[in-house]
This record gives sequence, C-alpha cells and structure tokens, in this order.
Amino acid sequence: QGAFKRISTMWSSFRREPVGPTAADSTSKQQRYASGQYFFEYLVVVSLKKTKDSNSYEPQITYQFPKRDGMVRKQKEEEEKTLKAITLFCFPEGISWAPLTEYHSFSHITFSFVLTEIDGSRRNGYCRRLLPGGKGARAPEAYCIISTLACFGLFSKIFDEVEKRRQISMAMIYPFMQKLREASFPAPGHTVEIKSFIPESGTEIIRLTRPLDSWLEHVDFATLFNCLTDEEVLLVFAAAVLERRIVFIANELSILSQVIHAVAALLYPFTWQHTFISIVPEILIDVVMAPTPYLLGVQKHLLDLVTDQSDKSVQTLVSILQIGDEASILPPKLKAELLEVLSGRQKASGKCLNRVVSDTFLHFFVRTVGHYASFIKYSATGELGVFDRRAFCKAIDSKTTRHFVKKFTQTQMFDLFIQEAEQQQPGPRQGIFHHKIREFQDKKKKEKTKKH
Repeated sequence: QGAFKRISTMWSSFRREPVGPTAADSTSKQQRYASGQYFFEYLVVVSLKKTKDSNSYEPQITYQFPKRDGMVRKQKEEEEKTLKAITLFCFPEGISWAPLTEYHSFSHITFSFVLTEIDGSRRNGYCRRLLPGGKGARAPEAYCIISTLACFGLFSKIFDEVEKRRQISMAMIYPFMQKLREASFPAPGHTVEIKSFIPESGTEIIRLTRPLDSWLEHVDFATLFNCLTDEEVLLVFAAAVLERRIVFIANELSILSQVIHAVAALLYPFTWQHTFISIVPEILIDVVMAPTPYLLGVQKHLLDLVTDQSDKSVQTLVSILQIGDEASILPPKLKAELLEVLSGRQKASGKCLNRVVSDTFLHFFVRTVGHYASFIKYSATGELGVFDRRAFCKAIDSKTTRHFVKKFTQTQMFDLFIQEAEQQQPGPRQGIFHHKIREFQDKKKKEKTKKH
C-alpha cells in the first residue's frame, strides 16, 4: 500500500511561470543553463518476467543507471517504493500479455506519466517500449527515464539515441547516459551539445534544444484536436476549469498521455490541483470511484471496470461526470470567440499550432480574470496583500462572464493562484500571462481614446 499512497495523487507537470523571451537573448552561462538541474535522475529498463506459478507476467527492473549506493535504510526503502511504482506505470495494462513478434518504435509507444511525492514535489517518467533482442515471439520491455524536468519532445529525442545504441549493444547506452547526466540542462530556447562515440560512425555531436515556451514543452495539442472536435474540447475545458471529474479513454498509451497533458496545459496560468494520472494502472482503477475532482487516462480494455464503478456516460475518448450545466459553463460570447479562433488553427502545425491554441485559451483568462491584480490591496506596513474577491467580481460588466468568474473563483486552482499573488510585492509582474494582460489593457485604452 505504501507505493500506491505515493502515486495516488498526480499533478500537472509544467511550470507555472515560464521564463520570458528575453532569456533566449542572453549568452551568459548562468542564463543558458538551468542552474543545478540534471537531465535525469536515472534510466531503468523494465522487463516482463513470467511468474513461476502461472502464465501471467510481472514487470521487473532489469537495468538501472546510475546505481544508488551508500543510501541509509530509509532512503533505500523510499527508492524501492518509487521503483515499484515506476514498474506499474511502465506496464499499466496489468499482468496479461501475449508475446509479440514485432513492436515498432514510433511515437505511439512513447508515453509519459507524473509521480508526485508526499512533499508535493514532482517527477516525470518518460517511457519507450521496445522488443528485447532475440528471435520469435517475446514480450516487450520498457525503457524509462525519470526526471524532475518536463519536456516530452526533448526526452523523446534522447530515446532515439538510446535506441540507436541499444541496437549495437546495451553497453553503448552507459557512456551516452553518463555524458548526458554530466551535462547542464539548457534554459528555455537554448541548446546543449553532447559528444558521443559510436563504432563505425565515430564521434557524433547530439544537439538537444529546449523549447522557449517552457510551459508548453511537455505538450502536443495536435493529438487533442485530432481526437476531439472543437466543441468537445471546449466542453472538456469548461469541466476542467470548474474542477470536475474527467476520464479520457483510448487504446494507445501515447494518446492518453498527450491528451491529458494538453488539457492540463489549456488551464495555464492556472495549475490543476487535484488527482492527475495520465495512465491509470489496472491495479489502481478504483481511483475512478473517488468523489473528488480528477483527470484520468484509462486504456480502452479497462472500460468495463470504469463503467461498472461509475455512473458516467462514456464517449469515444472522454467521459465527464455529467452535472447538466457543461454546455453553459463558459460565457456564450467568449465561447463563440474561442470557436471562431480555433476554427482557423488548421493553417497552423507543430510549434505554430501549440502557439495558436495556447494564445487562444490564455486570452480567455486575460479577458475573464486579467484584472485580478488591481484588487489585491496592500497596507502601508508592508504586510502581505489581500484579495478583494467581491469587488473583483463586481467589476466585470458582462453578467454571463461575472456568473462564470464567481464559480471559477471558488476553485482550488484560482485560490492557489491568488494566494501566491498575495505573497508577491506590489508592482509589475513577470511572465507571459502578465505580458498578455498589459497588451490587452493597452489595446483597450487605445480603443477608448479613439472613441473620444
């Protein structure tokens, strides 16, 4: 039970305030690298081993780098619990496996999960499944990198390099991962170069670039919009904003992890504060019975377990615990504007699509709650600020927007956002959200001046 308690509450895995664009312009080493951060904590290989008394399989760690020596007993016990949890998330399907003759290594078998420690700190697991060497039918094994850093695209590229070396020899993985572990993690917008020797190819220089938008570096909105219509995305967004219970259902692990992280990213600059499990292991499926808010990813073969244990109406990909007001949560005018902007996203792709989608939903929050800082009052004695919630809501002209904001201010994500804002000193605030607020306010002032 100890291992399960550690993983029962999962959180979204991106930073609240991204580093501003000016960070990319600096060439100083201090700003080019994220200080004191390793690329990863360790790499493990999880293999499926047949149990002695049956035809079922049990996931076991068969390789770990680096090995942790010299730990005291309590540290060792904690690590054993974490490693046990990792095996569950690498093979969440359970113990029933049919040996496979081929297993292609593309994005559909690269996925991620998030582990939240008791103290609230977060670690990301990045997995890629491959077939072990040999001939004939055999079960896959999972290569898993554990890191405090959230950047799916970058770690996917690292897996490409790991796989390339694995095809030569397992021994080739060690020197590459050692070089990677010694390298400094780049700041947003910067690149780090890793030198690595491969027989017959010689020394290669591997360039790993971190995206400039740090809160989007774990996100691919394309998968979300390929799976859901714009209207369905807004339905999910509305339910998530008011912290409802949402289950995502798909066959492929990669789709589950990408969709659920994308939905969490739509909430920026706010952070999902409740249970967040991108891929629910079969052994933890009872979590769908929880009465508290959650974002869960469940594989389709577990659908019967989900529907047996809840009264949700399951759709193709997403299931929301229906309260009846889902279609009317968002203010009608702003909802129509969201749909109009999203309808033009087909022209964008890749990083441009991420920017179009993120800007669209960021602008929604700018329009609805961007005036919050004006309602944090500071005393002359230098004490912490106090947010005037009533005056903040009253300042909204639109009745439908005011109705939405009143509900939104009752959520934990808004409450935590305001608590952090109250602890900051008065004055201009940093980050892309506040930059967008200033842009919007300046635009409104210019429009007002023109009218007069």
